[in-house]
Amino acid sequence: MAASDSSFDVVSKVDLPELDNAINQARKEIDNRFDFKGTGSRIEGGKDSVVVYSSDEFHLKSIIEVLESRLVRRGVPLKALAWDTLADGPKGSVKREAKVLQGIDQDKAREITKFVKKLNKKVNVTVQKDQVRISSKSKDLLQETLKALKENDFGLPLQFTNYR
Repeated sequence: MAASDSSFDVVSKVDLPELDNAINQARKEIDNRFDFKGTGSRIEGGKDSVVVYSSDEFHLKSIIEVLESRLVRRGVPLKALAWDTLADGPKGSVKREAKVLQGIDQDKAREITKFVKKLNKKVNVTVQKDQVRISSKSKDLLQETLKALKENDFGLPLQFTNYR
């Protein structure tokens, strides 16, 4: 990369302390709400996944709604969680697991690269592990590319960092 090039990185990162705070707030609300008493409803979470349990599907959906409202309030994008299908839990309960999406996988990186190349701008796109770097001699072209990326939905929460 020449010294006169400008660049920015496209990343997908989740603020893990905020995710943890949202999970804890949702736990407190579920513990205190009368409609969840005796349902065995609970949330287990870590930095890789979140699992919700309840006695039936109705309460499970309610827990997910509570969790999602807390995530939105804490500024954690809902796209950061990829929910699996409903599964049977212990003792006749139901559960649902969500993976926390961190980084851009190879398929999404290819999709972003293909999208940027279709724009026909004079920009260079390189995939670096779990992020995509876009560089160009023209800052105007970079800003147009950034705007186009923001307007398109890739199914991931994207952030744009290291704008130089």
